[in-house]
Amino acid sequence: MKLQLKRPLAFFDLETTGTNIGADRIVEISVIKLYPDGTDECKTWRVHPGIPIPLESSLVHGIYDEHIVDEKQFKELGQEIADFIHDSDLAGYNSNKFDIPMLMEEFLRAGVDFDLDCRHFVDVQNIFHQMEQRTLKAAYLFYCNKEIKNAHSAEADTRATMEVLLAQIEKYADTEFEDKKGNRSKPVIGDVEALHKFTNLSRPVDFAGRMVYNEDGEELINFGKHKGKRVEDVFNVEPSYYSWMMQGDFPLYTKRKLEEIYKRWNAKKAAERKQNRPQQPVNNSQHNNGYQKPAYQNGVPKSSPSINQSGYNKPFKKKEEPAKPVDEDMLQQLALKFKKG
Repeated sequence: MKLQLKRPLAFFDLETTGTNIGADRIVEISVIKLYPDGTDECKTWRVHPGIPIPLESSLVHGIYDEHIVDEKQFKELGQEIADFIHDSDLAGYNSNKFDIPMLMEEFLRAGVDFDLDCRHFVDVQNIFHQMEQRTLKAAYLFYCNKEIKNAHSAEADTRATMEVLLAQIEKYADTEFEDKKGNRSKPVIGDVEALHKFTNLSRPVDFAGRMVYNEDGEELINFGKHKGKRVEDVFNVEPSYYSWMMQGDFPLYTKRKLEEIYKRWNAKKAAERKQNRPQQPVNNSQHNNGYQKPAYQNGVPKSSPSINQSGYNKPFKKKEEPAKPVDEDMLQQLALKFKKG
């Protein structure tokens, strides 16, 4: 049985300065683009990481600082790489946990728009580990009966990965697999969508595995003190956890997915506040059959009409007492008041 493709499947492998997705950088990337007609196209890029390559990493992949001193940095190559695989599903060895998040980290740093939402991801290591539990070298020997020549070079490992997948499809075409719930199926078939489902059993939200989906499609924290809790529930009890993750040493793609969840959670909270907002008190002056309660000033209705017009009394003036007749005492008091000193 041959691999049936509806669009190209891009096998790729990275050589890097280390394994920290947020801090390390790519030094080499090789892509073999397998087309639906069975032909393939290979491209390999050496990349200047912008930081020194640790000796322990160079001893693994054989790439030292002097080998990449004149190479372009990823920000200069990112768009070219994205254009080459823009129409492809992605495949690799341990690619879901390392290569894809590392590549996305470099794309985001370089400002290259590369959307993962509509792609399938086939992790050959997951098929291998679930069916045989071996390493890539053993997988290549087991499935293809060959030794990897020039192992740990990006192109050699990428080609070995491609050949292993094709051999796996042949070997497991009629092999049943039983999952942890006892469900039996024949998952390793020549269909990329089926392989995507089988190699993504952990259902990561962000590929780095900091968040995963549960069976209801809800995002869960997958590390630390909140492991196993719904992300939105964590925001409810500890809103500052979002800021802590966004400011922490987490991959940029993890932060992007976390931000999407946070915005959705905020929108729900805003809708709940709007729904629970108390009604504004009714202005009684606009009811009672058109009657408007008059405004008062100093206890007296402002611009109130006369009693004959609407029943309201005009304010009363104090009644004046009649003048008293002038007597001798009043004259003496006036004389004293105006007497010249």
